[in-house]
Parts: sequence; C-alpha cells; structure tokens
Amino acid sequence: MARTRKKFGNQLPTQAVVLPYVKKRSLFKEAIEIYEKTGLSSYTWQQKLLESIMATDKKGLWVHQKFGYSIPRRNGKSEILYMLELWGLEKGLNMLHTAHLISTSHSSFEKVKRYLEKMGYVDKQDFNSIRAKGQERIELYKSGGVLQFRTRTKSGGLGEGFDLMIIDEAQEYTTEQESALKYTVTDSSNPLTVMCGTPPTPVSSGTVFTKYRDKCLFGELKYSGWAEWSVDSEKEIRDVDAWYHSNPSMGYHLDERKIEAELGPDKLDHNIQRLGYWPVYNQKSAISETDWNALKVDEIPVFKGPLFVGIKYGQDGTNVALSVAVKTDNGDIFTEVVDCQSVRNGNGWIVKFLKNTKVSQIVIDGASGQKVLDDELRDFKIKNVVLPTVKEVIVANALWEQGIFQKTICHAGQPSLTKVVTNCDKRNIGSNGGFGYRSHFDDVDISLMDSAILAHWACATTKPKKKQKISY
Repeated sequence: MARTRKKFGNQLPTQAVVLPYVKKRSLFKEAIEIYEKTGLSSYTWQQKLLESIMATDKKGLWVHQKFGYSIPRRNGKSEILYMLELWGLEKGLNMLHTAHLISTSHSSFEKVKRYLEKMGYVDKQDFNSIRAKGQERIELYKSGGVLQFRTRTKSGGLGEGFDLMIIDEAQEYTTEQESALKYTVTDSSNPLTVMCGTPPTPVSSGTVFTKYRDKCLFGELKYSGWAEWSVDSEKEIRDVDAWYHSNPSMGYHLDERKIEAELGPDKLDHNIQRLGYWPVYNQKSAISETDWNALKVDEIPVFKGPLFVGIKYGQDGTNVALSVAVKTDNGDIFTEVVDCQSVRNGNGWIVKFLKNTKVSQIVIDGASGQKVLDDELRDFKIKNVVLPTVKEVIVANALWEQGIFQKTICHAGQPSLTKVVTNCDKRNIGSNGGFGYRSHFDDVDISLMDSAILAHWACATTKPKKKQKISY
C-alpha cells in the first residue's frame, strides 16, 4: 500500500518585499547551526525567511536595516528571533528584545536562557542572567554579547545603543514607542531592527506595523524588507486550503486537528489570527468612541462669552471645513462643525457666515487656501484673523487631547464630527514630540476635526477683554 505523502503548509511567504542579495553572503547558516546545538531543528520556511533577514552586502552590512514579518499565531515565528539572538550572543552583539506585555518578554528571556543551557552553557559560569521581570538580561562571557528584555514604554531604551533591536508583538507597537526606540540603533556600525507579529485586531493599539507593511509593499522604504503569510480576503472558518496557504508550520507541529479544536463563532478573529488576514479597519482610534460620547450633551448648554471660529483647508486641497467653539456657563467649551465643502465651491459661503455672525477670533490653517481666504476677508473688512504657526498648531492639538480626557469639551453628537474623531490616528509634527491627527479612512476628511481643534484652541487661549472701569 502506497504511503500518503505528508502535506505541509506554504513554505514561502504569500507576499514579500526582499531586496536583491547574494545567497552565499547571508549569515543565516551560522544562526541555524548555533540554534541546532540546542538539539532542535529548524523548518524550511524558517530557514528561507532567516536567509532574507540575515542577508549582507559586499561590505558585510545588512541588506535590510529593517525587516518585518507577519505570521498567524502558533507557527513558531518567535523561533526566528531566538535564532537571531543566540547568533548575536555568540558574535558579541548588544541586543534589545522588546515586547508589549511583561509576560511575553519574560517568557522569551526564559526560552533563550533554556536554549543556552541546552547548548551546554552553564549559568554564572559561562553566562550571567538577571531574572527580574521587566529588567531581564543575559550576558555571554566569552563573546561579551548582551541581550536585554524590556516591555515597551514611551521612554524605554533612550540613552542606550544596540546593534540588534527586536520588536515582538509588533501589532501593538505605537508611534510614541517608536519615537523612543528608533534612535537606539543609530550608534551601531551595522544596525538591524526586526519586527514580527500578527495583523492587528480591531482593538490593537499599534499603528507602526501596519504603516511599515503598507510602505514596504508600495516600495516606499529604503533598506527595508517584509514577508507575510496571509489571505487576501475573508475566508470561511472551515476552508482547509486557506489553513495550509497561511500557516507554514502545517505538517510540522501544527495540524488540521489542532486548528479544528480552536474554531469558534468569530469569523473575523479566525481570519486575522489563524489566516493572517489584514482588515482595512485594523487601527484603534486615538480618540475612542467611549471617550467622545462621554462629552455629548443632550441639550445645548447656556453659552457665556463670544464665538470663535476655526477654518481648515485639507492637506490634499480638496475640502475646507469651518467649526465654531464657545464657552458654556460652567466653563466647558462647546464645539460643533458648521460645514465642510469642496474648495471648488469657493470661499463665498465662509465669507457669508462670517459677515452675518459676531465672531471674536477666526483661525485659518492650511497652505492650500489660508492666504487666499485671509486676503478675501481683508477685502470685506473682516478682522481678528489668526494664521497659526506650526508651534501653535501643535499646542492646539495637545489642548484638544487634554480637553477630551479632562472632559472640558462638550458637543451635540454631530454624526459627521463623531465619525472622524472616533476613527483617527496620531501623526508626528516636528521633531519634539508634537502631533496632529489623520483619518483612518480615505473618504473621511480630517479637516472636519482640525477646524474644531482650531476653534477650541482660540476659545481656550484667548483671554476675555477687561471692561473699562469708570470711576466718578
């Protein structure tokens, strides 16, 4: 009776961007040999992926200074990291392994330590290990190689320099964490950053992994590589072919029975976690629905003080939005959008509104139309116009965030404003930690919220004019 041939998962990425390299210059065989001293063996797909990650050029520099990969859960993607780290310890590198959770970071530390012991190394004799959770460290005496384990924070790693940086659980890697960590490898003569994870779920906090993937796939990054095992559209939960398509370790330690045991009612979660599917709405909003809805008022409050206007021309020059803000009798700031129109309609509707409304201050931002509108308003003798500087825009965004979390902003629940506020992500402005916002969706214009931010800033920072005191 003929033996049934064993079926394996897809050994090559379903999508990849790998820069050209000469195979013999890749150092992956060194890493594989060191790893196999543990008594473990590596899979074909792991070897092929490691070959790309560890490719070097004629000068011995890494072909990819950054490499990211996404693989569904329980396939052994972390083993790639351990292969790299064991090799790095042997080669005397200074390395940082970061994770989202303390438990994950500690588990990786325990795994590398156990592998060293399987290779015949003895703790405190051949290497030193520090087990303190959140501050784990391994140093191999003979080479001087050091591997530190940390959970990611906004300041973690600052002031330190590393040759190899690992970003585990990269789907949770935030822009703030990236700002703190990305410069820690620049002092190295041959730096390498490796990110690995799964596609973000709808509640994932990170955005860096998604943006890196998009830019790699569109060829917008230098010295960067990407590989993923994924499906290009949602599949049925029991689509066995999709299991083999997206899970390279099928036929090794993963099999159909194990996947059948984990099946549940959540189709989307199965597609993300088991099939590597990248949904289009995979980002957690910088401002949550819960936080925004908590500021909604059922009745328009009593206003106290003058009206302030914010006008924002969108970055793509398509639309212009106008919002108002005014203080309430309890000291909060009420804001709402008046309108958002195509710039093709001209500025007539804006001028009409401002001519017929008593306004204390008008803030206009957006290079595409800022100056034109300012000149038009001068012609109509409309004064009190402010064209904010970059620093002032940064302050405006910070005050908006502060107002939301301190609950000093209120609104009437406009659907258009709610949609953009609760589907946005932060973007860096300047080099000192300043930020603005961008929309998650191409068809939702962030200028809606930006105009409200400008109006809020003017209302929050303009001091009321003192009435002239007359004495007799």
